[in-house]
Amino acid sequence: MEMNEITNLKEHEEIRGEDITAGLDFACRQILKILPEFTDKFQPAYSTDNFYSPSENTDWTNGFWTGEIWLAYEYIKRRYPERSGDADKLYNAGMVQVKSFLERIEKKISVDHHDMGFLYSPSCVAAYKLTGDEDAKKAAIMAADQLLTRFQPAPGFLQAWGPMDQKENYRLIIDCLLNVPLLFWASGETGDGRYKDIALKHIHNAVSNVICEDGSTWHTFFFDPVTGKPDHGETCQGYRNGSAWARGQAWGIYGMAESYRYTGDPEYIRLFYLVADYFLKNLPENLIPYWDLEFTSWSREQLLADPQPWDSSAASIAACGMLEMSRFLPDDTAKLYIGYAKKLIKAVWDLCVVRDHSVSNGLVLHSTYSNHSPYNTCNHYGVDECNSWGDYFYMEALTRLDCNWEVYW
Repeated sequence: MEMNEITNLKEHEEIRGEDITAGLDFACRQILKILPEFTDKFQPAYSTDNFYSPSENTDWTNGFWTGEIWLAYEYIKRRYPERSGDADKLYNAGMVQVKSFLERIEKKISVDHHDMGFLYSPSCVAAYKLTGDEDAKKAAIMAADQLLTRFQPAPGFLQAWGPMDQKENYRLIIDCLLNVPLLFWASGETGDGRYKDIALKHIHNAVSNVICEDGSTWHTFFFDPVTGKPDHGETCQGYRNGSAWARGQAWGIYGMAESYRYTGDPEYIRLFYLVADYFLKNLPENLIPYWDLEFTSWSREQLLADPQPWDSSAASIAACGMLEMSRFLPDDTAKLYIGYAKKLIKAVWDLCVVRDHSVSNGLVLHSTYSNHSPYNTCNHYGVDECNSWGDYFYMEALTRLDCNWEVYW
């Protein structure tokens, strides 16, 4: 695919080195400040009035908070070796949470869904890579085993949620492209090819169906449970069927990068360009996506009559995907996508980042978890709030820009 600069990003600034440092410094201060409340407890998926309240380890999002702890631990050890006391606090908190994740998978607490990667990659895989802890490794492999129980052999995909024998649940969702790296990791650690084989089948059937010709993506895609043939795409979290839900588009960007990383299949580079460029071309002037990319095409009058919230988390996820894929692209193209990622994170830094502990105990404002529309089935919650993955992926993007980071995924 020919390298082509995206016109609407041309004049935007990239985030500077001093801002990357300032962002990570504040993130670490915020994490250390709230650690007493959020060591034995977890952050919920989203804040209320910009503040998280402690919750149990039962949601699909809890791994992101533990991932923030590990990112902070790495940063302080790397940047401020004299602050060993802070590093020890973060290490100890991370290990408390690893024990919680081990207990959760051993007791099968709220794990009957496909989000094992979101739960166990930034928490336990990260802990094992950083510390060599065997409980972390055990928990993550057990989580990979749990993910295998979601596999539907015809045509070969990981079912997102719901009972496995019901037609209305015979579907995958685009988010799962960030869950399958757990399977590749487990295959490498155990030598068992089953994990990799199922991951490859899922990726193939996902990207063959959720990515449209124009580069937009479906949130979810159904298959016929009798024949295994593709049936239809649908949205649950986007504005309407046929629009591009911003966070789903971002999962597609990062998912293509991770799929290429583990397979080396050049088709995933082609699809990365397609999905990433659609995302970039459908951003508003300030580069913070609306929760669905459709709203960029709305007129000023339409948006004044029916205001739509942003989803800053989609910008950070997309930036991480571009930074990941840049490792495998020719130098000129890699430089272009690194630049796009820096512009996205600059926009997040300028417009969404928390700079005052009294404003929020999170890191990034103006995310949207789930927004109801007349055309979708969403609940309305976590709208214009912090959310746990938005905070995590913002911090991951800064980390990628700060050092040669070993990926948790």
